[in-house]
Formats: sequence, structure tokens, C-alpha cells
Amino acid sequence: QVRLDESGGGLVQAGGSLRLSCTASGSIVRFIPLGWYRQAPGKQRELVAEITSGGSTSYADSVKGRFTISRDNNKSTVRLQMNSLKPEDSAVYYCRANSNIVYWGQGTQVTVSS
Repeated sequence: QVRLDESGGGLVQAGGSLRLSCTASGSIVRFIPLGWYRQAPGKQRELVAEITSGGSTSYADSVKGRFTISRDNNKSTVRLQMNSLKPEDSAVYYCRANSNIVYWGQGTQVTVSS
């Protein structure tokens, strides 16, 4: 069983920065990939960034060079540093853990004003 708790969303102006954090509980967390997804109104949930247990990362093309994902296995946390935010980044951001069973956090709202 894995539990994911996100924090750090909010309202920011275009060009600003936010950092999202996700605390993951469960004995397997440090061994499995963790990621961030987002879902805007009327759109499908999409991958933003993912990081493996070994630290390898992957990003959606739309956020490359602006967002950075990182993890601290000792603290079972995964973070998403978001810089140069754009209005189109506005969405509910979800933390995800994949251990053959997919776990989701409750989501945190990010709103970028123009």
C-alpha cells in the first residue's frame, strides 16, 4: 500500500515559479518510479515528469528546460520545481507511484495568471 500527499500548489503570475512536493508512504516507495501528472479542465491527464528509483528522469516536451523533478529516497519525497510558468501550465497536478499497481495523490491546483 502506498499513500501520496501533495503540497505546494497555488496561484502565480506567468514567468514565476512554484515547487510541488509529494510525500510517499509505504515500504516499497524507494524502489519504484515516482512521477507528476497534470490534468487541465476538459483535457486528459498527462505525464509531466517521472523519476526512477535510480534517479533517471523523463519530461514532457512542453516542460523540458523549465521543470525539474527530484527525489529524496531517505525522506520518501518527490519534488517538482517549476520555473518560467505559463498560463497553459495551469492544471491540477497529481503525484503518481507505479508498482504494477498505480497509486495517485489527491492533487494540488496550480494556476498561472497571464
